[in-house]
Amino acid sequence: MNKILFIVMVFLSLNLSAKKPCDSEEYKQFDFWVGTWDVYSRDGKKVGVNRISKELGGCILKEHYTTDKGFEGKSFNIFDVNHNTWHQTWVDNSGTLLKLDGKWNGTVMTLKGEGKNKEGKKVIHRIEWKPKKNGDVHQVWDSSIDKGLHWSSVFYGVYQKQKQ
Repeated sequence: MNKILFIVMVFLSLNLSAKKPCDSEEYKQFDFWVGTWDVYSRDGKKVGVNRISKELGGCILKEHYTTDKGFEGKSFNIFDVNHNTWHQTWVDNSGTLLKLDGKWNGTVMTLKGEGKNKEGKKVIHRIEWKPKKNGDVHQVWDSSIDKGLHWSSVFYGVYQKQKQ
């Protein structure tokens, strides 16, 4: 075997066996949310369907939320290795844009971000995802207009995985 061919074969085998850029444990912290979910309100009424998929080589979670009433939203979620934090960008067909950052503490994923309400006042959004022992995920979205002194509920969702 000639020397150049040998070097090319070694190079290719090293690249094929190399770890993918998003294989670290941090990129898997939000995997409990992956799947197709029926979403229910706190009182048990179905409010939507949410499809969460891992994409771009496992680097992102893509969300697609829909309701029977025509509401639709999407988000991209990624672990930002440069800042050691999770980031979500949410957009929907009501014109809402949320940019959130936060962390997984081992039991709850908490993301926060600032925005403005319809009156133009600053608002802090805080969304938490809590995986439950039965496989459900509870999503709690609260907002505050007084720098986090008081919180108001925006959405409480109980995610139940659809049967395959």
